[in-house]
Amino acid sequence: MDNDIFYNPTKVIFGKGTELLCGQEAAKYCDKMLLHYGGGSAERSGLLDRVRASLRAAGITVFELGGVKPNPRLELVYEGINLCRAKGIGFILAVGGGSVIDSAKAIACGTPNSDDVWDYFLGKKTAQALLPIGTILTIPGAGSESSDGMVITNEKTMAKLAYGDERCRPVFSILNPELTYTVPAYHTAAGIADAIAHVMERYFTKTEHTDVVDRMCEGVIRSLVRNAKQAVTDPENYDARAEIMWACKIAHDGTLGMGREEDWGSHNIEHELSAKYDVSHGAGLSVVFPAWIKYVYRKAPKRFIQFAMRVFDVEYDGNDPDWTVMQGVKRLMFFLQSISMPTSLRDLGINDKSVLDELAHRCAENNGGTVGRFAVLNEADIRNILELAY
Repeated sequence: MDNDIFYNPTKVIFGKGTELLCGQEAAKYCDKMLLHYGGGSAERSGLLDRVRASLRAAGITVFELGGVKPNPRLELVYEGINLCRAKGIGFILAVGGGSVIDSAKAIACGTPNSDDVWDYFLGKKTAQALLPIGTILTIPGAGSESSDGMVITNEKTMAKLAYGDERCRPVFSILNPELTYTVPAYHTAAGIADAIAHVMERYFTKTEHTDVVDRMCEGVIRSLVRNAKQAVTDPENYDARAEIMWACKIAHDGTLGMGREEDWGSHNIEHELSAKYDVSHGAGLSVVFPAWIKYVYRKAPKRFIQFAMRVFDVEYDGNDPDWTVMQGVKRLMFFLQSISMPTSLRDLGINDKSVLDELAHRCAENNGGTVGRFAVLNEADIRNILELAY
């Protein structure tokens, strides 16, 4: 294991009816706050009414900003920053999934600083101060409810970039599995795929002697696979939803990256897909990650053999180790297909092969020329992975 620091101060409030506690938690930080959310589902379900009532009972003045879209947009972030500055808002409560939470984090970064918030994503500057945020999670998968980062899309330049800062971790996150009952099967599956990808970005590492965290990674993926089909086919199964919600949180809260170098090449490649085509992030990762494994596994085949054997119960073939790896990839893809996730670019509706050059170029350009750490990938490598994904 490498030297490392684990830090996660997010207070997690888990279980049935816990959204009713948002007022008493938020009141600890400010009496004037922004309620940030996405489309109409939180309104139609009555969740926002319950949240508003809890906040009013706590004596909090609430301003609202809805309209967050998947792959959250910079334009709405600017709108939120202007609103928070104009009203003297000191706290943000995000009600939704990863897109809403990421948008709230970006607003929290931009409000107390005079910089253009996009400069943080471009790596030009670092936020000097941040507003505190809380979350009420409705779509598990992104892990933003206790992570230190966010991803925002600049709709003018079509760049989808990440910014990370330990101070971005929410001060509290409310996780009630009941709130996920109405999530459509496709988005449930995409969240599960996203969480599995979060684990794999950490699992495939060059760092040695990481057995404890390896087995934690394997257990989280196996649990997600075990509970996925039940949650998709029986959406009000509380136990399956609870397991998935907790696994998605652990997948991206820093626990599984402890003491090891992480990769993140597949995420950077996928960002170009969702920036250009506005596809679900989890669906894009379902396409990219199997192709990435096929392209890089020979750099450290033992780790991919271990993954195939421990996660998908593939028997080791000493005469043909490559077969063991490829069986693991096949079983991963079969699982993704079983929950209606795409496993090729054509499944995403991307049928024009000529776009692969553009995607590879933009990915390299937006990330300083290369992506990944387990396997450092240049533009040509990225293009080859996209070809495999096609």
